[in-house]
Amino acid sequence: MISDLKGTFSKISNNNKRSAIREILKLTQNPEIISFAGGLPAPESFPVDALDTIVSDMLREEGAAVLQYDATEGVKELREVLLKKYTDEGTQATLDNLIITTGSQQGLDLVGKVFVNEGDVVICGLPSYLGGIGAFQAYGAKMAGVPMDEQGMSAELLEAKLEELKQQGIKPKFIYVIPDFQNPTGITMPESRRLEIIALAHKYDVLIVEDCPYREVRFDGQPQRMMYDLDNNDHVITLGTFSKIFAPGFRIGWILGPKDVNEKIVIAKQSADLCTPTFVQKIAVRYMNSGVFETNLKKTIDLYHQRRDVMLSELEKHMPEGVKWTHPEGGMFLFITLPEHMDAMDLFHKAIEKKVAFVTGNVFYCDGGGKNTMRLNFSYVNNEKAIAGVQRLAEIIKAEMQVGETC
Repeated sequence: MISDLKGTFSKISNNNKRSAIREILKLTQNPEIISFAGGLPAPESFPVDALDTIVSDMLREEGAAVLQYDATEGVKELREVLLKKYTDEGTQATLDNLIITTGSQQGLDLVGKVFVNEGDVVICGLPSYLGGIGAFQAYGAKMAGVPMDEQGMSAELLEAKLEELKQQGIKPKFIYVIPDFQNPTGITMPESRRLEIIALAHKYDVLIVEDCPYREVRFDGQPQRMMYDLDNNDHVITLGTFSKIFAPGFRIGWILGPKDVNEKIVIAKQSADLCTPTFVQKIAVRYMNSGVFETNLKKTIDLYHQRRDVMLSELEKHMPEGVKWTHPEGGMFLFITLPEHMDAMDLFHKAIEKKVAFVTGNVFYCDGGGKNTMRLNFSYVNNEKAIAGVQRLAEIIKAEMQVGETC
């Protein structure tokens, strides 16, 4: 082995860290553990039978063509299907604004690759999606956190942060937000808050990266317009994905952004993977055009709606006073806040012993905060396991609170 292997690695490689969530998931492989940890769609939502027919028909009718390379921007038919979906909702865009990516995680990585130099500042919520934070930090970004309230990232505190940075001669590269059913909190940002943040982006001449992996999975409340649609000045780049509304194993995402930005992203993607697999893109085209997409999405939404309601009901029944949680209108997650003196990491190890798992909230805080918080996923486990898991978790929290009272 080379004597100075660490010194041989690139700065980016040495900046990279293992995903805390993926490491936690290794501990939950035991089938006896009820896991609320992963951001996993329900396997019952996958359209296996429809795909069996689609793939057979596609191979018979198109043959070797679906096994060939295609454009870096993505299969044209898929881009056209997605573009029509957006324009039918009122989005002003053309094919030049839409690029297919290998999952939305690649979209986050490409945004980091295109915009971030080592030491650049990126603004995110406190808390925010760990995969986004990790993607930007891998390119040397310094994350500046802005606290959230019940409507998402605080516009008042965002302006204070932008002004503070301006006084230091620092211009952030972009503001990273997840406005619909935010990961990890489940909070949805109302249109009024979206407009406030867009106005600040214009005032301080900063881009917004709008991550929308859960947008279509709404079961309560009114849909909010995308920040991309509310903006009129090419300040917003939006990321979408099929992972939560079709199948995560296909790894199909997309970027909706200004043409000048997309040209840079295409070049960056060419050096990453040349193109997202043609085969899965062609399947997605047929799936979207078959009519099964809408039917299956409705079933998925109904399933997650039921599972969210079960979890909320069990939390209400069993959690002790002093524990709070969010009430998401869609998506896959809710966020629990414990009394300030409690540490979710201590609870995590005790929970694993009782065969229930969650993700500690601190991993979503770029400033090291959130030690008394945890994220629960409600989409994956069935109702029976969810009921048992919440009861176990409540018992562990109650016991820990009682120990704190006697100390």
